[in-house]
Amino acid sequence: MLIFFKKNIIWLVFVFAGLIRFLGIEFVPPALNWDEVSHGYNAYSILKTGKDEWGNFMPAIFRAYGDYKLPVYIYLTAISEFLFGINPFAVRLPSILAGITTVIFSYFLTKKLFKEKNIAVFSAFLVAVEPWSLFVSRVALEANVALAFIVSGVYFFLSGLEKKNYRLFLGFFLLGLSVWTYNAARIFTPFLLIALALVYKKELTSKKTVSISLFIVSVILISPMLIQLASTAGMARYKNLQIIDEAAIGRIVELRESSNLPFTVERILFNRASFFVVEFTRNYLAHFSLDFLYLRGGDNYQFNIPNTGILHIVGLPFLIIGFLIIAGKYKTQKSARLIIIWLLIAPIASSLTKDSPHTLRSLVFLPIPMILTSLGLNYSLRKIKNYSFFCILFFLLIFVSFVFYYNLYISNYRIKYSWVWQYGYKDVVEFARENYHKYEKILVTKKYGEPHEFFLFYWPWDPKSYQNAKKNRYFQSNWYWVDNFDKFYFFNDWDVPKTGSSFVLESGYSIECGSCLLITSANNAPQNWKKLKTVNFLDGKAAFDIYEH
Repeated sequence: MLIFFKKNIIWLVFVFAGLIRFLGIEFVPPALNWDEVSHGYNAYSILKTGKDEWGNFMPAIFRAYGDYKLPVYIYLTAISEFLFGINPFAVRLPSILAGITTVIFSYFLTKKLFKEKNIAVFSAFLVAVEPWSLFVSRVALEANVALAFIVSGVYFFLSGLEKKNYRLFLGFFLLGLSVWTYNAARIFTPFLLIALALVYKKELTSKKTVSISLFIVSVILISPMLIQLASTAGMARYKNLQIIDEAAIGRIVELRESSNLPFTVERILFNRASFFVVEFTRNYLAHFSLDFLYLRGGDNYQFNIPNTGILHIVGLPFLIIGFLIIAGKYKTQKSARLIIIWLLIAPIASSLTKDSPHTLRSLVFLPIPMILTSLGLNYSLRKIKNYSFFCILFFLLIFVSFVFYYNLYISNYRIKYSWVWQYGYKDVVEFARENYHKYEKILVTKKYGEPHEFFLFYWPWDPKSYQNAKKNRYFQSNWYWVDNFDKFYFFNDWDVPKTGSSFVLESGYSIECGSCLLITSANNAPQNWKKLKTVNFLDGKAAFDIYEH
């Protein structure tokens, strides 16, 4: 039995990684968020009509809400929905498979770099169970798919240097594909390509014809990205996240006004450039803090459990040892140089944004923390006489930490933070669909974010019909808002009158209710409307109240 376990341990790791990513995927996280339903419905629209929800044929970037999503995840979801229909499983499946792929290629990449199976197995196991990689593998996230392309791309690049040339092409293709998957990869991947070219310059030089071809492949994949980045659509997302925004400018003015320094010195110290450098540096260093990695994690509750580390703290001593080992071999080993450079460039994209450190935008760190921890663990165990005992002890400690985290994730987190996932929309859409023909108008609150997209997805609404439907859609505050389509009208909570049946929407559109269904937030309805139903969050608090007039 023990011999079988040792021989097949890596396959057990792969199977376990798949199980903990697939189990209960339609219920944990408890619902699809607005980005996930946007992926899902645009993929459905592509599948049915070849066009996105805006009527654009096979776009290279999806306008969506005005956040302009990159195309790869949506096209992968279209394939998934072709196989399984339009549902949460199909929407999250590409990310689940990407998470498993990252585990598998973390094993092969580590083995390729360090030629030791033990280190590779340790790395794969840690990628499988660390909160950072597990959490994002259960959500429809472009970043997770981009990570799978990057890790597998680097593996095939290294493998191609030693073996058949087609692996080099595959490696460059996968790395190039990552820049069409997630925005952070558009910064990280070019840096990584430069690093690979510098570290393995000798090997690439010996394959001159191949190297020229690879350069052409890279240009073909990356040049259109640069052109797109120069466009309004390509920069739309960053404009909402950049360090230098109106708040930052206000802070600069405040610093100048509160300073007693000479005018010239004030202008030198307090300006956009200096503010950017200070904030970028602070953001960059924060990615390496204990607070971010092991204690609190990021601030976005859709990417990690609040106030919970994104790495198991059991591995911290070994990560430090692993880093010291790699740092000591930087000059002599190319694998060590690649690891160090990867570690240094990983935070750049995330550091350029104002809500940094960010769990998702810094996902390109992976699998480096796991590899370093595995190196440190392997080194430490070799210094101990009873290798097997302490190896089992470490894995037990990690497993206990994992079980504690996983239990927190599927129970307390799911219930307490269901509101973060816009829980309840599926129920109200089903109610509206069942009662659609009873009412002239259906009014829905915008309180929980982009209700029109949830109605399109959960209905699901015929894409061609929606593309051709008359819509009250407008652009405001760098966002596209939908106030109505068909008989659906979407309002802000403050648009609800205290009495009567007249609504005036944000866009100025007036609604007079004769026979209306009102789906609103709790206790936010005009007097004398009849309450039909309440939809609760999982913690029992009211999410939606449904009324009729």
